[in-house]
Amino acid sequence: MTPAQFNGAVLAWYDQHGRKDLPWQQDINPYRVWVSEIMLQQTQVSTVLGYFDRFMHALPTVQALAKAPEDEVLHLWTGLGYYTRARNLQKTAQIVMAEHGGEFPRDVEQLTALPGIGRSTAGAIASLSMGLRAPILDGNVKRVLARYVAQEGYPGEPKVAKQLWQVAECFLPDERVNHYTQAMMDLGATLCTRSKPSCLICPLQSGCQAHLLGLEIRYPIAKPRKALPQKRTLMPLLANRDGAILLYRRPSTGLWGGLWSLPELDDLNALEPLASQHALQLGERRELAGLTHTFSHFQLSIEPWLIQVEAAALGVAEGDWLWYNLATPPRLGLAAPVKKLLKRAAQELNAGETS
Repeated sequence: MTPAQFNGAVLAWYDQHGRKDLPWQQDINPYRVWVSEIMLQQTQVSTVLGYFDRFMHALPTVQALAKAPEDEVLHLWTGLGYYTRARNLQKTAQIVMAEHGGEFPRDVEQLTALPGIGRSTAGAIASLSMGLRAPILDGNVKRVLARYVAQEGYPGEPKVAKQLWQVAECFLPDERVNHYTQAMMDLGATLCTRSKPSCLICPLQSGCQAHLLGLEIRYPIAKPRKALPQKRTLMPLLANRDGAILLYRRPSTGLWGGLWSLPELDDLNALEPLASQHALQLGERRELAGLTHTFSHFQLSIEPWLIQVEAAALGVAEGDWLWYNLATPPRLGLAAPVKKLLKRAAQELNAGETS
């Protein structure tokens, strides 16, 4: 297929089969497209739908996001993971307000200079919301193009990525770039899927090299696998007589940056110093079922303990510590496994009251 035949086939398929009812496809503007693109990084559309609606209801404009408390932004992001995305989202909103008069720049290079916006996200914002001729290369589009040209090499390698960007640029149409961009993402999400591609109804099958070779599943070439390192930690859920749990805010950089979490200890011997720090008297303790949380670069095995404590009359959590009320929880950003453990603690404490 020539580039014109390629993008013509893609646009014809989009007109008939493309997705046109996703929330971020309504009332299209750069802010809505940008937030959806950041949420969709490493995350399925089905998961993002509810988060996007809640986020837009709470923070409908770039001005609202720029001014929002960080805890509110992280609370709205809780469960989506990769929390650096949420912090960069707010940083970018503040820069757009301070340096661009509240308007996203109509230029891919300037968009890419903003925190958390890479070349593909910038291309999506420019093409989908501004109609600019800019390619994208997200996971779905990468898969479609890598199969179409039978691209050798892992796409994460700079040389291979450069070749795929050239392919993406080559096939871009001069008009309807917004529909073409959406169509390419839709093709990867609905037909050219990772494990069971629907080649027989794909508009690109006649020119797809992977299909002609019968090697669809081989492409794109997978990243060489490495065994994930294993780490373990003990997380105490220190519950006071009101059933509130002691949490602390993690540093803004690093793992779970800026989120509220449970203390992390090497073993139960470290409980005493922690209790002394907060003027707490340790009481009954019981171990809860363990959790394993997988990060991109390691696996964390969590050993949770629910521990009753008596707080001194004037012993109040301060600074980066707080008592988290399980009955009327505050709006905070919580790491996903911590949210699960707090739910378990609430069930255990309620069961204790009724037994």
